Amino acid sequence: MHKFNSLCVAIELAETSRDQALALLQQQRNHLGHAQDQMDQLQSYAKETETRWAQNAQAGTTPELLHHHYQFMTRLQQAVVLQQDVLAGSTTRLKAAQQQVLQAEVHMAGLKLLLAKRQAGQLQQEQRREQKQMDEFAAMQTLRQTRQKLENHHGN
Repeated sequence: MHKFNSLCVAIELAETSRDQALALLQQQRNHLGHAQDQMDQLQSYAKETETRWAQNAQAGTTPELLHHHYQFMTRLQQAVVLQQDVLAGSTTRLKAAQQQVLQAEVHMAGLKLLLAKRQAGQLQQEQRREQKQMDEFAAMQTLRQTRQKLENHHGN
């Protein structure tokens, strides 16, 4: 097996790389989930604020209060837009992490396939060598038997 040590080490390194890529992928999934939760909270808060405003505005409001409400809602909408950018960046990083896992899996599978082919090739060589030895042994046996028959035949 020492014949394939370097390939086994390469496979171990590929597995480590794949495991690291999987850990990064999980981390990116967590970040995306957190960013989505924040977006949901912002949107929910904006909706609740608008609902409360609509209910309270019917009772009467001043132009100053209306102006403050619009400023607040504009800032809240800006926060939603910023969070959309955070979500888009998180989604991009998640896709990159997924691609990295896929590449690591393909690389590892390629190395494992190469190892299997080399091991099969070595096994086939060993089988051929054994077959050759058996054929040579059988040929020697046949030659001995033929010589013995000739000696026995000439001895009579």
